[in-house]
Amino acid sequence: MKHIDNPENLEKCPFRGTRIGGAIGSAPRTDDWWPNRLQVDLLHQEQPISNPLSDEDYKEKFNQIDFQELKKDIKNALTDSQDWWPADYNNYGPQMIRMAWHSAGTYRIADGRGGAAQGMQRFAPINSWWDNGNIDKSRRLMWPIKKKYGSALSWADLIILTGNCALEIMNFPTFGFAGGRRDAWEPDRSTYWGPEFWDGKPFDESQTGGDRKGHPGEMVNANLRWVGGPKEEYHDLENPLAATHSNLIYVNPEGPGGNMDPTDSARNIRESFKRMAMNDEETVALIAGGHAFGKSHGAVPAEKIGAAPEAAGIEEQGFGWHNPVGTGNAEFTSTNGIEGSWTPNPTNWDNDYLINLFKYDWKQKKSPAGAGQWTPIDPDAPKTPDAHIDGKMDDLMMMTSDIALKVDPEYRKVCEKFMSDFDYFTTAFSKAWYKLTHRDMGPKDRYLGPEVPEEDLLWQDPVPALDHELVNDRDIEDLKNQIIASGLSISALVSAAWSSAAVYRHSDKRGGANGARIALEPQNNWEVNRPAELNQVLQKLKEIKNNFNSSQSGNKKVSLADLIVLGGCVAIEKAANDAGTHVKVPFTPGRMDTTQELTDVESFDWLQPVSDGFRNYHNNKVGYHTSSERIFLDRAQLLNLSAPEWTVLVGGLRVLDQNFDHSKHGVFTERPEQLTNDFFQVITSMDYEWKPKSSSKMLFDINSRANGETKYTATRCDLVFGSNAQLRNIAEVYATDDAQERFVHDFVKAWDKVMMLDRYDVKND
Repeated sequence: MKHIDNPENLEKCPFRGTRIGGAIGSAPRTDDWWPNRLQVDLLHQEQPISNPLSDEDYKEKFNQIDFQELKKDIKNALTDSQDWWPADYNNYGPQMIRMAWHSAGTYRIADGRGGAAQGMQRFAPINSWWDNGNIDKSRRLMWPIKKKYGSALSWADLIILTGNCALEIMNFPTFGFAGGRRDAWEPDRSTYWGPEFWDGKPFDESQTGGDRKGHPGEMVNANLRWVGGPKEEYHDLENPLAATHSNLIYVNPEGPGGNMDPTDSARNIRESFKRMAMNDEETVALIAGGHAFGKSHGAVPAEKIGAAPEAAGIEEQGFGWHNPVGTGNAEFTSTNGIEGSWTPNPTNWDNDYLINLFKYDWKQKKSPAGAGQWTPIDPDAPKTPDAHIDGKMDDLMMMTSDIALKVDPEYRKVCEKFMSDFDYFTTAFSKAWYKLTHRDMGPKDRYLGPEVPEEDLLWQDPVPALDHELVNDRDIEDLKNQIIASGLSISALVSAAWSSAAVYRHSDKRGGANGARIALEPQNNWEVNRPAELNQVLQKLKEIKNNFNSSQSGNKKVSLADLIVLGGCVAIEKAANDAGTHVKVPFTPGRMDTTQELTDVESFDWLQPVSDGFRNYHNNKVGYHTSSERIFLDRAQLLNLSAPEWTVLVGGLRVLDQNFDHSKHGVFTERPEQLTNDFFQVITSMDYEWKPKSSSKMLFDINSRANGETKYTATRCDLVFGSNAQLRNIAEVYATDDAQERFVHDFVKAWDKVMMLDRYDVKND
């Protein structure tokens, strides 16, 4: 047998199999053989078994930290230059701002994925994106701090706090900091970042040439999805992605496709930052504020730089981008290929970035690495000190994405406002940075530490704090009787409660029943929520609320948010009882009602589903490039459901008549609005055949094998629970003759989980 340590034998492994995707010794996996299978296993990431700290109470341990001592330790580390990676200007502050920014900057508002909340910067693919070049060194520089504080301080919190400390040592007043981010312990396998380029090298324009041929969706190279049109049209972004192409955090600093056109760059910037939840003022504040510090690195051409961390040799021990030129660091450092600093004082907060950008004219040049950048035309323009060579002065630098702020009319107005009022600019950057680094943390109930600002910000979807005595068990029974007596149907009550709670997404902890935003714009009028019926339910529940609250002495009240959830509980109990199974659905009061003034309509509208298999909703105005069951899987994951929870909820919601349009697709029962396991009995039965209604295979007839009669109709989001092997095996559990009680019990448990997803005021998560 040949040994794999011989380079000539790398293609032949001593274990049975082949080399797939560069992994030596790996046989083809299920995904290789069956690339179109529904990956239900994505619902089972982040299991406790993968977390070595699953027995720790992070909130309790974090709150025991001497926070000021922690900040002192971080700040000392930021000015203690290490020989193995010398600090620019003897100050690691600027590179730590980049580390924190790039950790948080992956957030996107469309699905709430990305961001800093789990420290995903530590894992592939993010740790090996070209735009994150050498951030592996930044994290390693902070290892002594992590080592000292151990399990009391997550990497996710340390990365962001280090960014704040970096700003503070350079005389910038930060708006605040909140801890509470919990580390992930495995890579994120579900988020689509666009086509990945696994060796971490930058996009090479020469791969396509100037006149490229292709079709939308065709992969031209391993780093860019072709969008059609001439070379200049790189600024088209594929939804829901926010970066212009894989390996970038936002946009190409050289301009779209490296074309150095500031106008094109401005379009890219506006769309990218908008998808990352930032308006024009916040965008300019972040760019101008961030570029007030530090420098960019482009001393060595990209082709000389080694592989990214995930592809680097084992001897590199997690480091990537090995630079063989000179010392490989300090004045020889390369990251994005652009070389130079934006200001004469790169370690001090000032307004020089904007002043120089607008005071001087700029011309194009090439960096030592061959990247396109800009330099002042005026030979008398200020110089900037070299980051490592004493006495050496360098020309200032701007990127195409900087010049874009000058040429775009709207960005220019913001810049001029910031130049005329430096204090206003300081406040704008402070708040924008806080939003950037905390956007994905969810409700303030999750925030930890002494520097959490008291101010509630609109992007936090604020809900007023509890200000009244909660209802007791006797009150709850009285309210349940009033709901039953209201004449509202089981289907309508369940729909209102589900529509209120199931808007939640676990990615950024937004949405949920708390706040009763189901009664406000925009959620109140979403088609998927059956608005006409919903408003009838809300009107009845408001009457019950007002009557109850006015009849109480003291400070006891019930909120509309609580009544909406309680209405769903009442309906499920009745539906189960009508089916012959007695059950008590858990109910935890304490939700509050928010207001329209505390709801950012534009931001909240991003939570509106374009497809929701739980209610067989599919917005036909949207063009889809993936199957409805795959979108359904994605939605189940955003609700943080397991495969059994997903399955049992669908079976129950179907027989409870929860389709958004009251259609009968998937309603496999003769007794609707009773909580039975009929859905599972039908989908697993061999008494039926499943016939597509058309070649699109979106709708199906369920026909009797005995006489050919169409008994039921279904969608792909129904039939997947019979076609997918993993889901079918779960469906069979609930389809057996003895499964009715288990089905009801499991449905109620999963239902309560969804109703409580956003209750961070009562759970430690």
